[in-house]
Amino acid sequence: MLKKILLLVFVFTCGSAQAALQIQNWTLANGTRVYFVENHSIPILDVSVEFDAGSRRDPQGKAGTAALTNAMLARGLREGRLPGDSVEPPLNEAQISDAFADIAAQRGGGAGGDRAGATLRTLSSQSERDRSVQLLARVLAQPSFPENFLARDKARTIAAIKEALTKPESIADKAFWRVAYQTHPYGREATVESVDAITRDDLLAFHSAHYVANRAVIAIIGDITRAQADAIAQQLTQRLPQGAALPELPPTPAPQAQEERIAHPASQSHILLGAPALTRGDPDFFALTVGNYILGGGGFVSRMTREVREKRGLAYSAYSYFSPLAQPGPFQIGLQTQKEQTEQALQVVRDTLAGYLRDGPTAAELKAAKDNLVGGFALRIDNNRKILDNIAVIGFYRLPLDYLDTWTANVAKVSVSDIKAAFNRKVAPDKLVTIVVGAQK
Repeated sequence: MLKKILLLVFVFTCGSAQAALQIQNWTLANGTRVYFVENHSIPILDVSVEFDAGSRRDPQGKAGTAALTNAMLARGLREGRLPGDSVEPPLNEAQISDAFADIAAQRGGGAGGDRAGATLRTLSSQSERDRSVQLLARVLAQPSFPENFLARDKARTIAAIKEALTKPESIADKAFWRVAYQTHPYGREATVESVDAITRDDLLAFHSAHYVANRAVIAIIGDITRAQADAIAQQLTQRLPQGAALPELPPTPAPQAQEERIAHPASQSHILLGAPALTRGDPDFFALTVGNYILGGGGFVSRMTREVREKRGLAYSAYSYFSPLAQPGPFQIGLQTQKEQTEQALQVVRDTLAGYLRDGPTAAELKAAKDNLVGGFALRIDNNRKILDNIAVIGFYRLPLDYLDTWTANVAKVSVSDIKAAFNRKVAPDKLVTIVVGAQK
């Protein structure tokens, strides 16, 4: 009954609930995987094109290459040729920006740990759609990586790195990934030295190796037909080359207890605890999602907040989360507290986690968590852009096509024993990394 009610709510708020959950999927002859949702409620088209080109693919000693490559895709385009010898003229950054603006199209994108790519929002009318898709296809396949813009972007990146090194929260985050992931690519952080070492040839080589048709994943939602979506996918990838097989990445390190304390003049200690824990598609995902809402993901109704803030006044907030990746992403607990309260706060966090692993949630906590997650699900897919983001995740990580359609049912069937078992499989309290920035010596 609850599922039917949610579906009706979504129909009236979104105008296309069933379409949003009916994902069509196919593979082009060039190897590109396409995921499409047809939605004629508004005359808009949203597109995402992603590649296995995140920071975990950065060359050794040149962390930051993936991010710089992605940021510079639209700094300039080289001349191109299509079948029939039609010539595509070179464009500079201003011309690219103006071309998108002239047709009211919006280009976005970025690079994360696993994936990198570009997004497009455009009117679905044929003229605007064709021009914007053609331009995005060129941005993906024909970047010129001009030297003067590379120097500018490197300077900006280095300035941002230097600024981050003054902020305790950034210092703690970088230290956590470095200590938890050691020599694994997830543990690499862009530094002044690594960014300074990146050359234009590095960007060309990275782009050539990773922005390839046979590893492209395209997500599309909007006011077009299946045939039009197929034509768009082909247009977006026809300029891309075929790529060779990528080398296997090393496994993430096994969790092990390590502690690092970093002095900082901030008035508060910034504390992080955690370890590699969860991959995308893991069978424990829903039990951990519900369980973490109770532990530290539910804001002011979570156990961490209750124990750390409400009972003892040690911090404004305390949180926990799982961040699933292609390889085990981190489980993390975080908080800020006055320096003189650091040891007490750490002990409360550890005791709270240990008790949760031992006893699991109460029946009342479980019901409240499921009610909130199921009741709030419609807000996760209440517009095209949110649906696009979900489709992109489904496509890149090869999740089931009915992932969204079965999400609430999977949450609803989680039990107390499921949560206890999943947490004890993924979280070992005696093998967590602990980072403290700002603690007294």
